[in-house]
Amino acid sequence: MSESAEERLAGRRRLIKFAGASLFLTVSPVSQASANRSPGVLAVRIWPAPEYTRVTIELSAPLKYTHFTVKNPERLVVDLEGIELTSVLESLSRKVLPDDPNIKLVRAGRYKPGVVRLVMELKTEVAPQVFELAPVGDYGHRLVLDVYPSTPPDPLLSLLDSKDWQAPVENRSGITAETRAEAIAEAKADANTPQLAEPRPASKSRGRPVIDRLVTITLDPGHGGEDPGAIGRGGSYEKHVTLAVAKRLRAKIAAHPNMRAVLTRESDFFVPLGDRVRKARRIQSDLFVSIHADAFVRPDANGSSVFVLSESGASSSAARYLAQKENASDLIGGVNIDTKDPVLARTLLDLSQTATISDSLKLGKAVLGEIGGINRLHKASVEQAGFAVLKAPDIPSILIETAFISNPEEEKRLNDDAYQDKLAEAIFSGIKKYLAMNPPLAKSTLARLD
Repeated sequence: MSESAEERLAGRRRLIKFAGASLFLTVSPVSQASANRSPGVLAVRIWPAPEYTRVTIELSAPLKYTHFTVKNPERLVVDLEGIELTSVLESLSRKVLPDDPNIKLVRAGRYKPGVVRLVMELKTEVAPQVFELAPVGDYGHRLVLDVYPSTPPDPLLSLLDSKDWQAPVENRSGITAETRAEAIAEAKADANTPQLAEPRPASKSRGRPVIDRLVTITLDPGHGGEDPGAIGRGGSYEKHVTLAVAKRLRAKIAAHPNMRAVLTRESDFFVPLGDRVRKARRIQSDLFVSIHADAFVRPDANGSSVFVLSESGASSSAARYLAQKENASDLIGGVNIDTKDPVLARTLLDLSQTATISDSLKLGKAVLGEIGGINRLHKASVEQAGFAVLKAPDIPSILIETAFISNPEEEKRLNDDAYQDKLAEAIFSGIKKYLAMNPPLAKSTLARLD
């Protein structure tokens, strides 16, 4: 996506963001006049990623459309009815990047009067999802083309093929070249047979448990792609800050001899909340850390916070509001509700996870204490609310609001390399303190956990 388009969206969002935070969560009703008006194309955007590539067409009104796929070569064809070819639609072809893993090129042309045809040439066989989104925030009507590869990348095998596993591991505690090879073979043989790993008790040293295996931590940079998150008065996007901090934190974790970290997103694309949880469980993560940057209508709001899931109500009205705002990411980023996994939905609604929440509180307290050494705390204790992204029933999970990006002073610090590094170091120190007192159970297998 071009920088000019990002700046245009930022300007539009700032007009609304500080007029009232609730506006960002409100879905605008479609009036009869809007429904009868011929749609105009407001913007087109492409978000490439290994998991899928998203093409978004933003419109002033709903439109009729049909789509189908063509083989040899692989193509996705979409007919847009009731509109004419414009320079905005024609610009789609220039937005396809050479390294897009799924799309080779996109052509737009006048198919017949009142119908524009998009032809998307693909690099692989795909399972597309095409759906509409109602207006939300400052977005108009959107037609979304999600291009998923027919054989999606497996998070577990991707992890086993990553540099953390490819690097020499004989000197890592509890890991040898033989066990690595066995883990890869076992995971590949078990690729179509989901099962739970049976835990073994952690080893003990002088009566205290110690970590005797590689610990996996999922880092979740909040927002991404169509969902920018909060936007600072200086134009900073929360989605960019969270990714930068997460990458710094990953580097620190990877440098530790018996830890590794995996990101829920490696670049600027949207990941539904449920998929973030699914990725963490798929690779049997030991911890889940979601990274965000807070915002409020008053620019003087400041400080860092840490949140965990609540089995009942929120610990404060502010925590409840924040959870509602963060849970709206799927609404803003755009999820095809018809394709949601009902099994996952039941998992996300399962709040019978007292032990996990107890561990999450311990992790949150350790991390909050370390962050308090580099920034003022907005709340001196860990808060709780119903964050959807924290609802893995078997993984201690926390959500960190690093600072208020809506505060000009904190926004400046959040974009400073040195401060980002201090922040990542503080989070890592908190994680290490937690693990020193609460080492995860040993696992007998790296089999998939669905």
